[in-house]
Amino acid sequence: MYRFKPNVLTLFLLRRFFASFLLVMLTVGGIIFAVTFVERLSSNPDALATFVDAWVRLLEYIPMFLPLAVFMGTLVAFYNLTKSSELIIASGAGLSPFQIAKPFLVGAFIVGVFASTIVNPYSVDLTTRKLTNHQLKLIDNAIWLRESSDDRYLTVRATGMNIAKNHNIIFNDITILLQDENFKLKERISAQSAELSNDGFDVNNASIINEYGITQTGSRHIETKLTPQTVLDRYLQPDQISFWELPAFIKKMNAIGVSTRGHLVQFWTLLFLPLTMIAMTVLGIAFSQTKQRRNYSFGVKFSLGIITCFALYFIVNLFNALGNTGTLPPLIAIIAPQIIIITGAATFITSFDTI
Repeated sequence: MYRFKPNVLTLFLLRRFFASFLLVMLTVGGIIFAVTFVERLSSNPDALATFVDAWVRLLEYIPMFLPLAVFMGTLVAFYNLTKSSELIIASGAGLSPFQIAKPFLVGAFIVGVFASTIVNPYSVDLTTRKLTNHQLKLIDNAIWLRESSDDRYLTVRATGMNIAKNHNIIFNDITILLQDENFKLKERISAQSAELSNDGFDVNNASIINEYGITQTGSRHIETKLTPQTVLDRYLQPDQISFWELPAFIKKMNAIGVSTRGHLVQFWTLLFLPLTMIAMTVLGIAFSQTKQRRNYSFGVKFSLGIITCFALYFIVNLFNALGNTGTLPPLIAIIAPQIIIITGAATFITSFDTI
């Protein structure tokens, strides 16, 4: 039975890649975390709550700066290898740029897989525990729900919601309207909060106005077909659904005739995130090519690389927008930019090596 056993050079280069990548991640992540912590300090009751809030927000930023961190980590690793002459020694031993790059590509692939399968579900789990309005697709800055049956209509309006520990949904500043089959108002129920479970709404300390205009205060249980899952399916944005849950969610939404282009774009983005990391690594290797050691213009190449990354960021977003609008198939919209980057960067590496 064949067993894969990487050689010493592969492990050495792999360690160099991860060391540089983690250095960049800690630097960029630390800056974002510190800024967010100070910004959110006044909005939380204590430092611990602020720490948790800043950590959750940092996880939301990871998909944005992860490709840049992989690119910068590759540049830093190649710069250190060049300055220490280790890269020159490896090239003198007969290794081509592609053989030297192989451990970096493996490392980038591991980063992409880890981010999609572990970091994304963990981030989604944290962010959906306490939902904020910027994470929901609201109408007139409010959450609207409506249910109809043979003998009544139920309309719900709330200003916000979050998920309780028992996975029920807590609605904030909620108003529930109950109407008969002729749309005549039967009851108007208002409360600071209400809990939705699989059994219906439970409203405490509510102001209840009946059809005669008489106001009462008390608690009510309202049976409904709405469940916490159906509400989340309607209001959560694609990036608020875990990578592992997206396939089943897309299948369910297709079954009821709901557009899933945005969810497909998110799924393909996460599925091909390792390819994105590989593309950024190949681009970093292309910018790292040099035949000099002492006069290695790292600063210039680093600056040009950052500018190129921001340009590519807008191009990738453009393709994502084309996928979301249906102009391009979601799969093509996701993999086309990565293939273009890999092809262009690999062509440059090959031409540079043959000069």
